[in-house]
Amino acid sequence: MQTLRTSVLVAAAAVTLSGCFGGLGGKTPPFLLTLDPDAAPPAGSARTAAESATLTILIPTAPQKLRTTRIPVQQDDSSVAYVKDAQWVEAPSRLFQRLVSETVAARTSRVVLDEGQYLTAPGEQLAGQLMEFGVDARTNEAVVVFQAMLVAAGGKTVTQRRFEVREPIGAVEAKPVGEALTRAANKVAIDVAGWLGG
Repeated sequence: MQTLRTSVLVAAAAVTLSGCFGGLGGKTPPFLLTLDPDAAPPAGSARTAAESATLTILIPTAPQKLRTTRIPVQQDDSSVAYVKDAQWVEAPSRLFQRLVSETVAARTSRVVLDEGQYLTAPGEQLAGQLMEFGVDARTNEAVVVFQAMLVAAGGKTVTQRRFEVREPIGAVEAKPVGEALTRAANKVAIDVAGWLGG
């Protein structure tokens, strides 16, 4: 299984990006986190599908606590903090959408499109909400919860399914949390691909 890939910031990049993180009230983190898929389609592979047979995977919606590049820690039913020195390269909903797209493309025969392509041939659409993508401090686990919604071509039927994976973490620190979330996100993506089939 692939491990978490980190984008290390050199000093010049850190200076350049410092303004981007200043609004979050903290220092620029020593590295940024991203998600690597366990499976990806081979380079150079080509697939053809009729318009109705394509699958467009949309960026999921997310609650306010996930509309940031920081990693939330649910401390109790009403309190949320963030992991110190941990930051994604971009919003987790976009990272998750890309991970699911690559996993579905690798594990099924579907022609997978993203939002930038779906206007020409949307076919089926996978939407949904990324409900959890962070740490549950009460159980010391990384948690990914995705409420998926599959809309048939033409919008005639809608099917929903909830996916949830929890992974234990050794410490609430940037690297172990990022690695646990990567494992959990990959397991959810594999489950989604199995559900979609084809």
